[in-house]
Amino acid sequence: MNTPSEENPRSSRSQGRELALKYLYSADLRQQEPETFAEFAAHQGSALPVRSFAEELVQGVQTDRAAIDALLAAVATNWTVARMAVVDRNVLRIGCHELKSTPETPVNVIIDEAVEVAKRYGSAQSGSFVNGVLDKLRRKLRPEKS
Repeated sequence: MNTPSEENPRSSRSQGRELALKYLYSADLRQQEPETFAEFAAHQGSALPVRSFAEELVQGVQTDRAAIDALLAAVATNWTVARMAVVDRNVLRIGCHELKSTPETPVNVIIDEAVEVAKRYGSAQSGSFVNGVLDKLRRKLRPEKS
């Protein structure tokens, strides 16, 4: 019998985004890597497709974090990246990485997924904040989709 993540690739990717957020959140709070991503994912009990996608996201964000943070700071009116809530900041980093690095993923999927994760793990305002920042970023990174 297939698990829901095996039957629905979008579900597996959604779970991957959540796993990536959890890892990045933990690293951000500690200001260091909590453990290797593989160890972290094993503790979370994630399926292989979920872990693989999450690891791609984590590596992309970590590798390009300075550039991602600069892009976020440029579009987040009246906000510095350091002042953003930890959940919001890391959801935005993942969304920014996807907008920059995965042209095959539709913009609306990236933004919708980020908003849902922000609503689930952030504050009451997180969803609208993430939506606004990523929409501005979308116009900058993928203007053809406007």
